[in-house]
Amino acid sequence: MILDKDGNISIITQEKATIVELVKKIEALYPKFKRDNIIVNLSSLGAISLENIVEFLQVSNTHRGNNLSFVLVTSNTNLSETPDEIVVVPTLKEAYDIIEMEEMERDLGL
Repeated sequence: MILDKDGNISIITQEKATIVELVKKIEALYPKFKRDNIIVNLSSLGAISLENIVEFLQVSNTHRGNNLSFVLVTSNTNLSETPDEIVVVPTLKEAYDIIEMEEMERDLGL
């Protein structure tokens, strides 16, 4: 797991471990980036199943409940099958765009 910061955005990149291991690491290290918007970059992994995406649901719901963005990045899954409760986009640029839009919505009280 590689952790980078870009302003108020923490970017978590996964290269080798399983999704379950990654979710456990994110939960363990959560206090380190709980005040940031989070992008989890899974682009370097192979195919991502719906079950793998759902593994992030708990941490995503917790984070979004704190009025912060949580976005998964992968083009290796069927985006039409992902649950509406979790944000999944195919590129890092789109992840930044989602965060920007969500921040505007929060500023406007939407």
